[in-house]
Amino acid sequence: MECNSNYRILNNQVKIPCAAFGTYKAAEGNSADIIGTAIRAGYRHFDMASVYGTEKYVAEAIEKSRIPRQEFFLTSKVWKEDMGYEQTKAAFAKTLEQLNTDYLDLYLIHWPRPTLDCKNWKELDLESWRAMEELYHAGKIRAIGVSNFLPHHIENLMQNAKVTPAVDQLEYHPGYTQQAAVDYCRKNQILVEAWSPIGRRRVFEEPLILELSEKYHVSPAQICLRFALQNGVIPMPKSSSMERMKENQDIFSFEISTEDMYRLETMPQIGWSGEHPDRERVYF
Repeated sequence: MECNSNYRILNNQVKIPCAAFGTYKAAEGNSADIIGTAIRAGYRHFDMASVYGTEKYVAEAIEKSRIPRQEFFLTSKVWKEDMGYEQTKAAFAKTLEQLNTDYLDLYLIHWPRPTLDCKNWKELDLESWRAMEELYHAGKIRAIGVSNFLPHHIENLMQNAKVTPAVDQLEYHPGYTQQAAVDYCRKNQILVEAWSPIGRRRVFEEPLILELSEKYHVSPAQICLRFALQNGVIPMPKSSSMERMKENQDIFSFEISTEDMYRLETMPQIGWSGEHPDRERVYF
């Protein structure tokens, strides 16, 4: 996929900004103010989901910014309880209403299974995808994709659907790279976006991260974000302070060496959230 320091090109030729702001848990506190701060810090790419409860805050912040809607790249996701053809269309309509817009830049299926014991998850995924394909062809969504889908989940879509997913959002950071899924996506021209790109800060306790932070004269977070970027993955950090927001975007001015990338890629597992689409949640 073509890329530069500002954007990547999806498999349908849509440009997606490399600097993304994750809004998970941004509904806590002064959310519209936090989103507004992110806009002033330079972010135009916002990742949301109906379950996050942040869509209305992003809409409010964009309106206050007086920046045209078309300058933003807005992503949201259909939640587990809304999977299925009609349910997905209804959820999408509600998302547009919350965001006060008539289109989305990217819409995703949030998880491949509504519940772990769901027997017909493949059919539900295909029904949701069919609804999203129709919205895509109608010009209501510029690109469609998935989140937390592993290769066997994506194969169900690839073998039955008409449109290849443009994006797969995965937990991705040093210490937890889900390499099989990333390799599968790369082979099929599916862009990977990283949620929890700094490993819930637990990665900052890793001596290698601290060593490289000192070596490259950047923060531990910048090492993690640059690691994703150099592997062709768009990181989606979140922060509440202007200083951190700007720092998280300043990842284009240095490059991690090949040797150090190998060291990061082969770190022992650390910072895993405990989330897995086919397993019970693990709590640490």
